[in-house]
Amino acid sequence: MKIAQIAPLYESVPPKYYGGTERVVSWLTEELVRQGHDVTLFAAGDSDTKAELVPITRCALRLDRNVVDYMAHHILLLEKVAKRAHEFDIIHSHVDYLLFPIVRRMNVPLLTTLHGRLDLPDLQPLYREYRDMPLVSISDTQREPLPFANWVATVHHGLPADLHTYRDKPGKYLAFLGRISPEKRVDLAIEIATRVGMPLKIAAKVDRVDREYHETVIKPLLKRPNIEFIGEIGDKEKSEFLGNAYALLFPIDWPEPFGLVMIEAMACGTPVIARRCGAVPEVLEHGVTGFIVDDVEEAVRAVEQVPTLNRRRIREVFEKRFTAERMAFNYVRQYERLLNKQRVKTAKPLVHSAA
Repeated sequence: MKIAQIAPLYESVPPKYYGGTERVVSWLTEELVRQGHDVTLFAAGDSDTKAELVPITRCALRLDRNVVDYMAHHILLLEKVAKRAHEFDIIHSHVDYLLFPIVRRMNVPLLTTLHGRLDLPDLQPLYREYRDMPLVSISDTQREPLPFANWVATVHHGLPADLHTYRDKPGKYLAFLGRISPEKRVDLAIEIATRVGMPLKIAAKVDRVDREYHETVIKPLLKRPNIEFIGEIGDKEKSEFLGNAYALLFPIDWPEPFGLVMIEAMACGTPVIARRCGAVPEVLEHGVTGFIVDDVEEAVRAVEQVPTLNRRRIREVFEKRFTAERMAFNYVRQYERLLNKQRVKTAKPLVHSAA
């Protein structure tokens, strides 16, 4: 099957440091190539892939200080895709709705995976207009704000089974991995660690939009005893960071579409303590792979209950539910369904001669 994967340009594929969508696109692309598909990846120029790479920018936009207008580069991306669309059996987009107008006017099936939050009022009229566009959600919870959209499947994220190393014995610190922002609530992670008297290691990036929040709210909290701010880390550092942790704290305060860091921790056998928001109850199995809590008090009690969890069992759940192989299998099934619909749609009707 000839497949085009369309990635956002903000990060490379895979990202050098923080980045969720581009990391998932990388795992999917490499697994599809491994399975024998002919894959073309449209992405930032510093991406690393075994697929054919169509570089749209010199490097990831977030890491290029000379870039001012991100959208200009994504418009160029659309043009590059449009010029080569006829070469592919299917186009798989990870850039939200950007491809909708051009692909609607082409004879190539488009599958779009939505990776972000969908509870924004601006999205309502847009997805009502494009009800014909097949969409994939990364959790059932994610699609709730747009029940009328053309959802064809939910495909949970998956990562390579050998990417992270399983650790049988728990470490002596709590971990927070992600970005510093109000919705990620690293302040609650600091509070939980302080309450239980355990060290907390924070591996997180700070976006420009969140710098004031970091300086005024979070930075003063980092002065507390046993709180260590590490900064951004990549995949190479994640395995050790998560695998050596006692537990991962995920005290989010927003409708999380999936929560990639949860399955990264699970791959290491590390339990997750997460707030009941968004897709958390869909990804995490309470009392098996971690604990789902509603407030700081419950989180504190959950930390105390971590020894009751089996790290080997956590890893087994990951292998069953959240590998890249399973993710690719589910996507290929959707590709085949769209291709079959396309064949039926374009098939010429039989013409019967007069008797």
